[in-house]
Amino acid sequence: MMLVVAGLTAAGLFVAQRNATGALQQDLQRQFQADLAALHNVEEIRYAALAERCRALVTKPRIHAALEDNALDLLYPSAKDELRDIMEDKKNPQPDEISGVPHARFYRFLNPTGAMLPPPIPEDVGPLRGDEEEQLTLKTLPQTSQIGYLLRGAGTDQETIDEIIALPITSSETNEVIAALVIGFKPLEVAQKRGAEEMKSGIWLKGWLHLPALAESARGVVDQEMTRLLAANQIERSSQIDIEGDPHLLFSKRLNPGSAFGAAYEVSVYPLKTALARQDRLRWQILVAGAVLLLIGFVASHLIAKRLSAPVAKLAIDSEENRARRKHVEAALVSKQEELQRSTRFSADASHQLKTPVTVLRVGIEELLRRENLEPALYDELSSLHHQTYRLTGVIDDLLLLSRMDAGRLKIEFGPVDLSQLVEEWLDDLDALPDPLGLDVKAHLREGLLIAGERRYTSLILQNLLENARKYNRSGGRIHVTAREENGSVYFTVGNSGPAIPGEMQPHIFERFSRGPNGETVAGHGLGLNLARELVRLHGGELQLVSSENDWTEFEVRFRPAEAVAANSQRTA
Repeated sequence: MMLVVAGLTAAGLFVAQRNATGALQQDLQRQFQADLAALHNVEEIRYAALAERCRALVTKPRIHAALEDNALDLLYPSAKDELRDIMEDKKNPQPDEISGVPHARFYRFLNPTGAMLPPPIPEDVGPLRGDEEEQLTLKTLPQTSQIGYLLRGAGTDQETIDEIIALPITSSETNEVIAALVIGFKPLEVAQKRGAEEMKSGIWLKGWLHLPALAESARGVVDQEMTRLLAANQIERSSQIDIEGDPHLLFSKRLNPGSAFGAAYEVSVYPLKTALARQDRLRWQILVAGAVLLLIGFVASHLIAKRLSAPVAKLAIDSEENRARRKHVEAALVSKQEELQRSTRFSADASHQLKTPVTVLRVGIEELLRRENLEPALYDELSSLHHQTYRLTGVIDDLLLLSRMDAGRLKIEFGPVDLSQLVEEWLDDLDALPDPLGLDVKAHLREGLLIAGERRYTSLILQNLLENARKYNRSGGRIHVTAREENGSVYFTVGNSGPAIPGEMQPHIFERFSRGPNGETVAGHGLGLNLARELVRLHGGELQLVSSENDWTEFEVRFRPAEAVAANSQRTA
């Protein structure tokens, strides 16, 4: 009991702690995704507004004329007038939220190879350093608008990140992209300067984290973790890092998937100090509850043990009685087995001993029948006795065969047996016998239907079934024999008209010496069906009564096909 309670307490502590940690991470992940989704919604609105204005600008005739006529010295002066209202007014700057229009900090044109077309006066289009202009070049011109991010003044007090939009310029004559307009503007502020216990977000670009709210050492830890996550292709998965000795959760998600510019990632860092303190409190609460539960379990187990001691003692007595009873039953089983073996030996010995006197009796009757001048009545009586000796020999042969099967000494030498030929031979034998009932016999078997078995025992199975179908028939009745191949087996069916087998008799028809309702009027000794079923089982099949009603009785035998001979060449009873 104590072990059970201790185990349950430990399992409860583990599950509770795991669930609390998992729930915390899921909540943080949902919060991050919600914040990021809100940011993206606003950015998409701003991006759509700017892209729409820029699409209108790149279709201006003056810009197209400068590009298509290769008058590149007129390109930037022409664009200056066209883009005047979108550029930021340095003399009278206004926030985007007041003006309602995103203001660009700079713009540049790219030639057909993706290289930058330098402006004649950089101050008119927004000054950029050489390394910053290099970040704007593309390997190939985009076919659709692209978004990217430009890191400026990394590691200095003037560190900023600009959002970039590149729009293709299409020739009005060939409808091919001949240049691109790249515009940079200030993104929404994502480096939120929150409290020490709140989540902080920034942008990670080209191995550099723009998150002024974090100390320089902390940003280095985040840089290393982002590099590891990118190498392991685990972006957009939460991970735990240590910043200045305190655990934090890090979340990341790409801001510009599919862009021709360098990948930029939204990065959020959440301190776990408060959350871990809550987990510690929960752990102690569970430990206290477990200790109380252990104490209660100890008291309860002590009380229950007293009540269980008496049944346990009684159980020991009962167990001893059961062992004695089991020994008695095992001894009885051994006795029954020996008795069965003696019975089997007796049946075999008796069958062997009876064959000789029956043979002598038959020979003697045959000698009497060959005498001349026998009275007709005496001749008929001797003929009847002679016939009975053959019946008696059949019973003895069946008993001898059954005793061999019971003793496990009958072996089936498997080989291919032509079932179609066997059926045809037995039907020919039936036709040769006197038929006082005038039966209509039909067979539907394809030629060369081979099964796995031994011919003489397969023939004995067919003999019993066909003779039963003839004996238990009616005047002018029918016998129908069919065979089919299905699901890897051969099914042989014998049906005959005549009185149906009563329902209460059907479960017993395969028992030895069992006779049907017509047993007194039909010759037989009740061994045929039992012998046939045992032989079928030795062949790896089954014999069953399919139906017996409405003047029709049908038996079905399942044989293995001849292909099974290679898998099992011999079966021992």
